[in-house]
Amino acid sequence: MNLSDAKVLLTGGSSGIGLETARQLVQAGAAVVICGRDEAALAHAAQTTGAGAIRADVSQEADVIALVQRAAQQLGGLNVVINNAGFGLHAPLPALTLAGFQQVLATNVLGAFLVGREAAKHFIAQRAGNIINVASTAGQRGYATGTAYAASKFALRGMSECWRVELRPHNIRVMEVNPSEVITPFLEKVGWPVQHPERKLQAADVARAIVHLLGMDDRGFVTDITLWATNP
Repeated sequence: MNLSDAKVLLTGGSSGIGLETARQLVQAGAAVVICGRDEAALAHAAQTTGAGAIRADVSQEADVIALVQRAAQQLGGLNVVINNAGFGLHAPLPALTLAGFQQVLATNVLGAFLVGREAAKHFIAQRAGNIINVASTAGQRGYATGTAYAASKFALRGMSECWRVELRPHNIRVMEVNPSEVITPFLEKVGWPVQHPERKLQAADVARAIVHLLGMDDRGFVTDITLWATNP
């Protein structure tokens, strides 16, 4: 699509991959609204990127319904949704709590489902739209301490495949981005040790991939793309 025609709702836009993606999309001429739970961080992100901002918790159905409606009103329409909001938790299986497991799935799976569902209603009605789900290489291969996070990303990958089949007849492109380790505040929050950060992916790398996928002419689309550091 022509990025100057893009009207984008991007979840998890206050830091990391979301923040950089919003910045690059606005620079490319897109109209963007970001959302997040931290009002202060969200306001700062909006100021630095030029995006609009709506405070919302994607794990709450009422928040998501209002979010999509308000974003469409602010943007004068809606033709792109980027499911980027994510929550991480790493723990050995015996130490993993039910509450922790549910918290990861609430944002990474339920949140993506709710945003995707509400966006699909708009896209089906207008017979056009784009959904990009930011998943992870953790959704392709499991690892020790990754029960909750990998489960959520495997689920997101499955949903992406289902949506792609279901929505393609309505001229809706469903795409998935699978980054490996990316140097963002996310890694600090989950307590994931980082060795040789200079060799890891940066948020700008993933953002460029997202912008590239979206900018492809509407007659075609890339179903999914995986990004690895060259020498991790």
